[in-house]
Amino acid sequence: MSTTMAKLCMTVLMLGMSMIIPSCEVAEVPAEKVPAWMETARTSLERELVEEHGESVRPRLHRGLEQVAKFWRAGDGDEQAFSDFVRANFAGDGATLDTMFNRFEWLLEQLDGHMAEISREFRTQADLDIGPILPFDELFAGYDPSAHVLEDFFKNRLAFVVLLNFPLTTLEERLEGGKSWTRRQWAEARLAQKFDKRIPAEVRLALGETNAEVDQYIAEYNIWMHHLVDDDGRRLFPPKLRLLSHWNLRDEIKAHYVDLENGIAKQRVIQKVMERIVTQTIPAVVVNNPHVDWNPYTNVVTPAAVRDVDAPPPPDLDPEGSPEPDTRYAMWLETYYASRKVDPYSPTAPTLIARRFDENREIPEERVRAMLEQVVSSPLAAEVAELIGERLGRALEPFDIWYNGFRQRGPYAEKELDATVASRYPDAEAFQRDIPNLLVSLGFSRSRAAWLAGNIMVDPARGSGHAWGSAMRSAPARLRTRIGEGGMDYKGFNIAVHELGHNVEQVISLHDVDHTLLQGVPNTAFTEALAFVFQAQDMKLLGLATPDPQGEALKILNDFWGTYEIAGVSLIDMEVWHWMYDHPDATPAQLKEAVLGIARDVWNRYYAPIFGVEDVVLLAVYSHMIHSFLYLPDYPIGHLIAHQIEEKMKNAGSIGPQFDRVARIGNVAPDLWMIEATGAPVGAEALLGATEHALKELGR
Repeated sequence: MSTTMAKLCMTVLMLGMSMIIPSCEVAEVPAEKVPAWMETARTSLERELVEEHGESVRPRLHRGLEQVAKFWRAGDGDEQAFSDFVRANFAGDGATLDTMFNRFEWLLEQLDGHMAEISREFRTQADLDIGPILPFDELFAGYDPSAHVLEDFFKNRLAFVVLLNFPLTTLEERLEGGKSWTRRQWAEARLAQKFDKRIPAEVRLALGETNAEVDQYIAEYNIWMHHLVDDDGRRLFPPKLRLLSHWNLRDEIKAHYVDLENGIAKQRVIQKVMERIVTQTIPAVVVNNPHVDWNPYTNVVTPAAVRDVDAPPPPDLDPEGSPEPDTRYAMWLETYYASRKVDPYSPTAPTLIARRFDENREIPEERVRAMLEQVVSSPLAAEVAELIGERLGRALEPFDIWYNGFRQRGPYAEKELDATVASRYPDAEAFQRDIPNLLVSLGFSRSRAAWLAGNIMVDPARGSGHAWGSAMRSAPARLRTRIGEGGMDYKGFNIAVHELGHNVEQVISLHDVDHTLLQGVPNTAFTEALAFVFQAQDMKLLGLATPDPQGEALKILNDFWGTYEIAGVSLIDMEVWHWMYDHPDATPAQLKEAVLGIARDVWNRYYAPIFGVEDVVLLAVYSHMIHSFLYLPDYPIGHLIAHQIEEKMKNAGSIGPQFDRVARIGNVAPDLWMIEATGAPVGAEALLGATEHALKELGR
């Protein structure tokens, strides 16, 4: 997904309030908080209302009374108030139930939609490249206007109306029973899930503040590449090149496989920068600062010998080059502390780990781990690595985990691609105008492309870029993309096309589903998968794709290698969250040592046998680990899903119509979505089988 948007969604996802992402099983109020009279009152009301409405309502009524009782507290009213509420609000006939469902669906779309728009407006200065961020801008960005909504819905009893009339379901019920549900039943389940936790507003506000603080730290973590020097004072990178960690640094490594003169030297120095970031031996003064020169190998910092910005140096410039004081890990711990505040209100999923897998992904952690390990332990990795080594003409180095030489970019160097993209997209408005043409190139009809583009607005991003979907049909989706002074570069275009895939999915899955309660996709891995489908077409969209009879086989190897890389990153992320829960009083320094140990262990187990180098910590550089609350596993799952979807689209002959079809399926259980979209459940087998076949096609 989008980076900032992914982080922003985490607040909503972890609290179980999203219409787009599924929530959890019934979260019970602790038994001592259930009023003593509740059991008698429930029995009496069930007998009374069955007598009034008929025996057929008993199962639904019994379940509804049980659900309300689990959340009703003494402050919500006495026995008389409870009884009066149930009598007044139980929908005893189908017509009343239909009216209730329709009313909630419409009004919650308006509520969620307007809250999302307010949040977006409050984050404008923080997210967009429109001037400096002042302290009060960070306060606006950290404010969650919907923080009190859940609490208010329980206080005014609207939440109890839903719980009385619509079923809260377990993960097992959704995965098994959901196979035979109607679309209306799925929408009712998603409606009830919006009220499966009763979380105080102050917890939501605290989580939002942490999100904003950590996101700002990441958004400003740039390295000025022209100010990296070697022992001879040589500068490998051009003036004014500012790269965001980790996204732009990683992509700069990818860009230099075509640079036969200085490419490997640039890649090695970027690897060293990444290692300094992970180990926190990076001098704090070099972060986002063009007024110092830095030798990453010796770690020596000096005042900049050249100037490529007009602004004067800061008055508190640290000439000693003191290391960043484990800030990266302090921020990571902040996300852990914030998540723990939700735990007491989620007894059926009492950790962020459980909420992310059982609720948000609706794929158990054990199954996700098994899929990831199936990829990283595959013997195919060694075969692909051997081919990479042959193509490079040298032994692999750790940064080759980001090798992208399988991608068909033809004879174009990064500088040529940058010039092509910059001339086409000098600003955000130019990309906005070209969206219809891009969509037509992907197989959408001219009229459909125009309608989709009309529901997407492009803004200049401060960070790497993200997609912000609308939660109501009357508001557009937002595409945020990073555009420098000289226009968009190729890396920015590649990311923007990815975000466009998110936006197109967001528009279709909101406007063209039968129930807005089913808007979106089963989990964020699915929207990542659909965005990957777009992103893989970037060269075609530039008109630079070159026919190659081996192109399809190479593309599959590229998909496999990318999945092999991000699967290891995700395993590190998962292990670190388990470690934090096992060590709740850890200091930033202790967390750092744990992360370094976990990163080395994952590398030594799955990568060292192939690369021939041990104890590499490079995979721990991902910024998502710091600000996205265990989001990373969605990427490898997304790659697996993307491959399955692309195979279906390839067989159908065009991306547009198939993308349109699958984006309308909506937010149902993951395997149900995949079976309807591709004919098979989520799994690694398709990608691994295709990789084996691709190697044979290439004579391996």
